[in-house]
Amino acid sequence: MPQWQNILDRFRPAGTPGAASRPGIPADRGAVAAAELTAVLALLDDAQDEAAQTRHAAADRAQEIRRSARRQAAELVAKARVDAESVRAQSEADALRHADADEKDMRRQTEAEIALVRLRAGERLAHDVDTVAAQARGWLDALVSSALAESDR
Repeated sequence: MPQWQNILDRFRPAGTPGAASRPGIPADRGAVAAAELTAVLALLDDAQDEAAQTRHAAADRAQEIRRSARRQAAELVAKARVDAESVRAQSEADALRHADADEKDMRRQTEAEIALVRLRAGERLAHDVDTVAAQARGWLDALVSSALAESDR
């Protein structure tokens, strides 16, 4: 892409027409600029080489970090698999302990309810026995009364 300075050079005033001047070769400004920049750009070659070495070293380091991360991940997975078995066994033991505690609690509650039912049954039984005995006496008294009444006749 042309630079503005080169574009504006096209519109510079030329000498007035008149007597012929010395013959010459038009100036090659691009070659002059290239000659000036060649030395500066040559200094950048070392910087480019250094940048390439830095990129290569960074790529090697990144590869090393990836390998290390894969190794660590594999170790973590292996450890997790080993730990999973102990965690499972511990969880099972905890669950069994809780189940035993729940079973004992349920047994205590059941025994307390059974004792309460037996107590109530005993109280009701005494009352029911008295009621049945009273009814039986009443029936027997009625039978005896009716038997005596029939024998008097």
